Amino acid sequence: MIEHGHATHTGLRREHNEDSYWADATRGLWLVADGMGGPGRGEVASAQALTAIVAATTIGVGLADAFRRAGAAVLGHPAQQASVTPMGSTLAALKIGQAGNYELAWIGDSRIYLWQHGRLLRASRPANGEAEPGADATVTPPRNLATQALGITPVLELNVDPIAGRCAADTQFLLCSDGLTEELDDARIEAIVARTDLAAQECVDQLLLAALDAGGHDNITAVLVRVT
Repeated sequence: MIEHGHATHTGLRREHNEDSYWADATRGLWLVADGMGGPGRGEVASAQALTAIVAATTIGVGLADAFRRAGAAVLGHPAQQASVTPMGSTLAALKIGQAGNYELAWIGDSRIYLWQHGRLLRASRPANGEAEPGADATVTPPRNLATQALGITPVLELNVDPIAGRCAADTQFLLCSDGLTEELDDARIEAIVARTDLAAQECVDQLLLAALDAGGHDNITAVLVRVT
């Protein structure tokens, strides 16, 4: 059984929300994208990235190739040529198959957290480039990976190495934009995700409220997926 919660907020210092998200348990697909390029452009980039990923995965394309198609779609969007400032988007993706297998992929500083066995881990790639399902929450991804973006990084240079695994009982996934992680440290996020007295949507609401209470300097988006 899959339960999910999801929400986005403009924050307290921004006038426009350039984040986008997708949450679809029927397709087994969840996405968070953080656009960049300014009002009227960032939200276009993040929405275009989601549209391309959904279209690609619907016809059976794997996440790595789907990300590259999304990068090409953002690069080729007409709005890309309308300004000297490029527009782009981060992207975090979770795909869960009917057999309980999952695949994670991300570009940029939007994050994916994995909750298993009573601990929250940040999905990361170690410096040697090999993918692993979780790492100590204090580990920071290499800077060249964190600064990549769909629509800005050339498609052939995108570093997309999906992480695959199998959902155990009580597995949770948290996908979020940096508007959440810039305000809350991993310990605070873990304390909220760990609350079994709250439904998934209530946990997401608590995460957003906590980020707003901490300053809400940027757009905030969070998607929480529970597999029971």
